[in-house]
Amino acid sequence: MATLVPKIKLNNGQEMPVFGLGTWKSKPGEVTQAVKDAIDAGYRHIDGALIYQNEPEVGAGIKAKIDEGVVKREDLFVVSKLWNNSHRPDLVEPAIKTTLKDLGLEYVDLYLIHWPCAFKEGGDLTPKDAEDKLIFSDADFVDTWKAMEEVAKKGLAKSIGVSNFNSEQLERLLSSSSITPVTNQVECHPYLNQRRLIEFCKSKNISITAYSPFGSPDRPWAQATDPKLLEDPKLVEVGKKYNKTPAQVILRWMVQRDLIVIPKSVNKGRIGENFNIFDFQLTDEDMEVIYAMDRNWRAVPAEHFKGSKDYPFNIEF
Repeated sequence: MATLVPKIKLNNGQEMPVFGLGTWKSKPGEVTQAVKDAIDAGYRHIDGALIYQNEPEVGAGIKAKIDEGVVKREDLFVVSKLWNNSHRPDLVEPAIKTTLKDLGLEYVDLYLIHWPCAFKEGGDLTPKDAEDKLIFSDADFVDTWKAMEEVAKKGLAKSIGVSNFNSEQLERLLSSSSITPVTNQVECHPYLNQRRLIEFCKSKNISITAYSPFGSPDRPWAQATDPKLLEDPKLVEVGKKYNKTPAQVILRWMVQRDLIVIPKSVNKGRIGENFNIFDFQLTDEDMEVIYAMDRNWRAVPAEHFKGSKDYPFNIEF
């Protein structure tokens, strides 16, 4: 099954499966089994982050499948992310070492700066003031990136990249870096198709990883009036043509755009269903119908980050 998944060659020559398991919002008690189910189903790419606070359980799932002989470590592509309270250059290496210890691994295949925004350094993941507002740091993500380059040179991460960066931030990073990010992981789905940012990244040889491909329906801040992507009649209609669900149509649309996509689930049936997208192809017409659904709507606007000098969503792309 794993051989079904195409790989994208990154700008450093490493290969990354275009399809992976997202673990954001996966509860510690459920995520070990989800990782095991995903590997059994054929997934070879696991996306995680320190802030998800479930890396020890993700690591337990990976270890179980390696111990069983289902996979070897080199068969897997494991991703983690540097959290916002560790942007100061001297904190980057300790942060990745914490992640590696939690995962039980000697290296990650890809390590990302999770957000361009820096928080006050220290043990608190979301440092707040007396008025319950986030406390930001003046750490510069260009300096953070230089420390990321060092952990890559030491082999703690085989590749490095960014997440939630806009085009201007990427331009600034590229002008003062010796390693080009291999990917920019951003929210992307039919209501936020990211066409311009994707074209920009492509021109710089940076791949795109799409998170929240279904519009993150289980996000804690969802409002009753928010659009429900998976119920959109256009996706239902396209799905009927192929006997596929709206979720499968979205994932196929992503893969046909040469994007890397990381749907999250802890449901064994859905983990398998999400993976079952390599036996059909959307027509150009179907692709355009889905492109036309764009409404520039973000499921993850991170509005509480707006106080940061590096809040990324103030510009068009």
